[in-house]
Amino acid sequence: MNIIRAIDRRLEEFLLVVFSTLMVSVIFLQVVMRVTGNSLSWSEELGRYSFIWLVYIGISYGVKKQRHIKVEVMLLLLKEKGKLIVAMIANILFFVFCLYVVFYGYDIANQLLSFGQKSPALHIPMGAVYMATPIGFGLSAIRLLQNLYVQFKMLTGKQELQVEDERERMMKQEGDDES
Repeated sequence: MNIIRAIDRRLEEFLLVVFSTLMVSVIFLQVVMRVTGNSLSWSEELGRYSFIWLVYIGISYGVKKQRHIKVEVMLLLLKEKGKLIVAMIANILFFVFCLYVVFYGYDIANQLLSFGQKSPALHIPMGAVYMATPIGFGLSAIRLLQNLYVQFKMLTGKQELQVEDERERMMKQEGDDES
């Protein structure tokens, strides 16, 4: 059970560190090689594919931390439970979108895998690159379900109500910084 908790807590962070490190290292190596008059044929491709995976895993991380950009004008007009209900509706709509992207993204990636198309320099299946979309949005859907579960518990009174908009978060953070 501890392994599952560790995966739940750190999966996105671990993958983001791996893909960031890989991308920066490969691009740095390519710059060094170009300065010395040589060039690597595969480094740009690996850097690009690492960035693609980084973006889609980053979407899931943003959902997990509830830090995606959103318009909060409506939330300024609402009280605690109203903010929570609007946040839940937004999460449900995002969840539906995630399911749509997972379904069609998997279909596209699977078609590319069946075609056997490979990348020019690394010769990896292009379907593996395109799998970043359904995997990233699948992780996002899981994180949205986790968020909705917590929000439902808050709505029913089984958990303390904690609804902050970005302005309140920033003011709270400024207060912590000054102490």
